[in-house]
Amino acid sequence: MSAIRLKATQSAALVCLALAVSGCGLSAELDREFHPDGRPRPEATRAAVPTASVPPAPSQPAPSPPVQAASGCPSSGLRYAVGPVDGAMGLRYMSLILTNCGERPYELDGYPSVTVLDETGEPFPGVRTARGTEEVPMAPDPAEPEPFTLGPGETTQAGLYWRMAAEDGTYLRVAPDAKGDGVNVRLDDPLDIGPENVLGTTPWTPVS
Repeated sequence: MSAIRLKATQSAALVCLALAVSGCGLSAELDREFHPDGRPRPEATRAAVPTASVPPAPSQPAPSPPVQAASGCPSSGLRYAVGPVDGAMGLRYMSLILTNCGERPYELDGYPSVTVLDETGEPFPGVRTARGTEEVPMAPDPAEPEPFTLGPGETTQAGLYWRMAAEDGTYLRVAPDAKGDGVNVRLDDPLDIGPENVLGTTPWTPVS
């Protein structure tokens, strides 16, 4: 009885081996039939395609505010300019210059209206403008304001004083007085005035 079971087991093993061999031969035969040049099947040589990394989008520069044209006379008949920054022992000074380039006289009486702006044209946080220079240590005392008429072709100026700080203001928004329309002026020399500071101003005075 044991001999019969052994023979059956051996016969089953031989059948499985024959099937395995014939299967391998069939696979090889199919490869030769579909690829007679002997090249391997595409799936055997296909390499993994690396995933391309997408670079981050470049940051867009902050938009610049509209500023006074570089030349010509504005429709208001008033044109602004600023002088270079002068400083010693932490005190800074800049002149603000106003020219009547129009055809009618302009009455002035008092201090200019000045706001320090950042690179986007927004008011610089923590910086405020004061009439006079009392709040700016070591700044000279200004003269008292006097009314006068700025005729066509004439120029006047006011002084700006501040203490040196760490952050720069890029623009000034200026007007003849608190009631006038303001215009943005880009500074050649930034004001190192931020983040917490006071800008002192002197009155308009005629330039002889």
